Amino acid sequence: MLKEKLFKAVLFISSFCCLTTVQAQTKVNPDSIRNKMQWFADAKLGIFIHWGIYAVNGIDESWSFHNKKISHADYMKQMKGFTASRYNPEEWAALIKESGARYAVITTKHHDGVALWPTKEKHYNVVKNTPAKRDLLTPFYAALNKQGIKRGAYYSLIDWSYPDYPGFLKDSNRYKVADEPQRWQRFQKFNENQINEINVAFKPDLWWFDGDWEHSAEEWDAANIRKSILSLKPDAIINGRLQGYGDYDTPEQNFPVTRPKFNWWELCMTSNSSWGYQPKDTAWKTPYEVITIFADAISNGGNLLLDIGPKEDGTIPPQQIHILKELGKWNHKHEEAIFNTLGGMPQGHFYGPSTLSKDSSILYLFLPGRVNGQVVVKGLKNKIKNIRVVGTSQTLQHKIVGKISWSPVPGLVYINVPPSVQDEYMSVLAVELDGPISLYKGQGGLN
Repeated sequence: MLKEKLFKAVLFISSFCCLTTVQAQTKVNPDSIRNKMQWFADAKLGIFIHWGIYAVNGIDESWSFHNKKISHADYMKQMKGFTASRYNPEEWAALIKESGARYAVITTKHHDGVALWPTKEKHYNVVKNTPAKRDLLTPFYAALNKQGIKRGAYYSLIDWSYPDYPGFLKDSNRYKVADEPQRWQRFQKFNENQINEINVAFKPDLWWFDGDWEHSAEEWDAANIRKSILSLKPDAIINGRLQGYGDYDTPEQNFPVTRPKFNWWELCMTSNSSWGYQPKDTAWKTPYEVITIFADAISNGGNLLLDIGPKEDGTIPPQQIHILKELGKWNHKHEEAIFNTLGGMPQGHFYGPSTLSKDSSILYLFLPGRVNGQVVVKGLKNKIKNIRVVGTSQTLQHKIVGKISWSPVPGLVYINVPPSVQDEYMSVLAVELDGPISLYKGQGGLN
């Protein structure tokens, strides 16, 4: 799908350092967007949808011709087989709702240039160029509206099929911007028009740009793209792939080892190893794996954008349906600990993810796997009023170990978790405190 295809071999810690630099160079003042970002911070979970002609042959979206695995002509022949014959946007929206997701992002156009709406520009779209012969975005966004789900639009700044776009194949370009500025201006106008079409027709709550790495902010005219979007919908949220003009960051596939320092961030991740539908890819993540990754993300103050790739006819693979339904079952049970919460304790206080209620008076502890006996919390200065097993009527006992009367160092909190109260995927404990959480940060002894 994305940049990750180019840098697959690069260690994530390196790419994450690069993201830190991007955040430091952002042109957007975090304080100026804090209010509009609140729903995003509370949402925690979004569903990403990669759907396009690449599902016909089940090959890499756009990258397959760019990287010369297949010719561009053969790639574009897939348009003849894209039918959307069993597409049911209401069923999609209902499944997304069942998963617990608060927003959904669909590929309005990938790098191949094939639009899922009837663009007025003279370029490929599914209405004119495929047997689908209909606008696929309008009914989907309408279905999301009915379910109360925020609407997200993925849009590729890159368009490798457009004759006035410089880039084409990995080892060849059509021209250089410096050599043919008027040609680049024609592409800029085309890009501006398509973005405006989406903005006017659908007014997305969230824009998910991609492909910005091929040009600078000045060449993309990123400042004006942002200005144009916000002039129509001032509270629209824009992801970080707009060369410094986005609102939040988007690490991809791999999870950061330590909590990001970003104000808002979102991990985008596939449910197998591919973004679009690829029948040969059977490396499905289990519900347990997805749930534990999700818990890590919210523990560190971020969101998860989990991807699915429908088939060309619009049906969703059963493995992805299973993942979303199991994730939804777990989310429904543990909703109070997930949505509308804050990131949890710093590392070292608990061997697992954690979150906090908005007033920081309830500490939620996520327990990966089956617990054999006790779990422990370190450095908690608060008194504990009560401990509940979230999603059940069970309460648990705790004891303080190692507290010395003359030392400011808190004792260790041990909580016994019997097997009978444990969730099949991940149990969550609600530790009710006597006030906002207070953690010991000293070095022990008299400190």
